[in-house]
Amino acid sequence: MRSVEDVAPASTEDAPHLFYDGDCRVCHTWVRFALWADPQGQTRFAPLGGETFLRQVAEAKREGLPDSLVLVTPAGRLLIRSAAVLALLQEMGGLWRGLAAIGGVVPRGLADTLYDGFARRRHWIARRPEGVCPVVPEPVRKRFDP
Repeated sequence: MRSVEDVAPASTEDAPHLFYDGDCRVCHTWVRFALWADPQGQTRFAPLGGETFLRQVAEAKREGLPDSLVLVTPAGRLLIRSAAVLALLQEMGGLWRGLAAIGGVVPRGLADTLYDGFARRRHWIARRPEGVCPVVPEPVRKRFDP
């Protein structure tokens, strides 16, 4: 089984950027999954509200964004909610691309409603232990931006 340490770092150019809630255990779990499932190491990561997010996402577009996951594609498209998850799965390829195709059959309105319902409860569902900060393994730290 491949670990997150086995994945090559992505360059900052032409890479999708996944912005995540740095205080959410579910978001951290999703980031770890994305690190593991992205065999080419294409995706870069940064916290919502961090320097990279503020630089890449115009102030006018930041208003109304969810506080969970936001994906900016290499073409500069801003994807949120179910569209972000499906695009990331598509980017990972293989089995994940098939899962994205199946998920793409679900009407966007329904998928986003389910996403929003889970996102509202995620801090309660997966509480983050007090005083514990996730540690990013050294080999993949280069894929994280401030």
